Amino acid sequence: MKLPIRVLVPLTCLWLGACATVQPWERGRLARPEMQWDPDSLIAAHRNQTYFSNEGSNGEIGAAGGGCGCN
Repeated sequence: MKLPIRVLVPLTCLWLGACATVQPWERGRLARPEMQWDPDSLIAAHRNQTYFSNEGSNGEIGAAGGGCGCN
């Protein structure tokens, strides 16, 4: 499948426009807790423990467990 040049050039421009260089002084702003996927790491760890305990008892993901989350 060959894309016409009328489609390829705008897509390439959009793709290259998404590239950005992060300066060293900007990295501190991006490392703030508000910029993370899970701002509260304790709540995220608890959710992961509960999820994987339930899935482990199901046999779908990871090792099998009791499903109570007490491991």
